[in-house]
Amino acid sequence: MAQEIERKFLISSDAYKAEAFSKKRIVQGFLNTHPERTVRVRIKGDKGFITVKGKSNKAGTTRFEWERELDVAEAEALLKLCEEGVIEKTRYEVNAEKHVFEIDEFQGNNLGLIVAEIELSDENESFIKPAWLGKEVTGDIKYYNSSLSKNPFKKW
Repeated sequence: MAQEIERKFLISSDAYKAEAFSKKRIVQGFLNTHPERTVRVRIKGDKGFITVKGKSNKAGTTRFEWERELDVAEAEALLKLCEEGVIEKTRYEVNAEKHVFEIDEFQGNNLGLIVAEIELSDENESFIKPAWLGKEVTGDIKYYNSSLSKNPFKKW
């Protein structure tokens, strides 16, 4: 069990693609999207995962996170039980000195949305901001995947 500290940003250009060291397809759904907790099932590449996330702090940067790896067949079975609004995206990973940005390029009902996240060890930790990093949206719940599953980008 751990606290997840992350910040989210929009993207100002697709220059991150040339810097990416990894690119994987992700399919995920939510067994529970209660405001106090979410339970997510995800297939990332050739691995499955189940994740429980708690409510974010006031700034939206920190929350409880618990995750376990699953067999892909188990994850596929659990996806069938998920609430409506499965999310599909391609994740690019980019090194920025000692940090890694995860850039999610959404498909389906969220096509056109691209969000970058960076995990930090402390809320006030400084980090390099690449030129392609745009407006910060940390704490704006409409950018949470659990919100995007219910109110997709195409409806904004």
